[in-house]
Amino acid sequence: VQLQASGGGLMQAGGSLRLSCVAAERAGSNNAMGWFRQAPGKEREFVASIAYRGGTYYAGSVKDRATISRDRAKDTVELQINNLEPSDTAIYFCAVHRSGSYYASSSYPYWGRGTLVTVSS
Repeated sequence: VQLQASGGGLMQAGGSLRLSCVAAERAGSNNAMGWFRQAPGKEREFVASIAYRGGTYYAGSVKDRATISRDRAKDTVELQINNLEPSDTAIYFCAVHRSGSYYASSSYPYWGRGTLVTVSS
């Protein structure tokens, strides 16, 4: 399963980011999809996920600032984070969920390569 994330780059603190992920062969159309991120020197962490039926789940660090959405017709999932902070700097990965907790990376067997987001203060 191929996943392609886009939308990363250099951003200003206080601004917004919008990331998009496309799943090839409609791999994500019948599954939950999620976003994770990995900051330099840190472990990969959960950011947000959207279930097949549309339920959404967020990490506490972004809960009040983030929105995850999906377009089934285009087989894409998007992540928007507002009021960016330097601590949002990370490589962001999209993934397709298979089973288990939405918050655990081990529940996602398919991953994209990631897109780098750098937030400057």
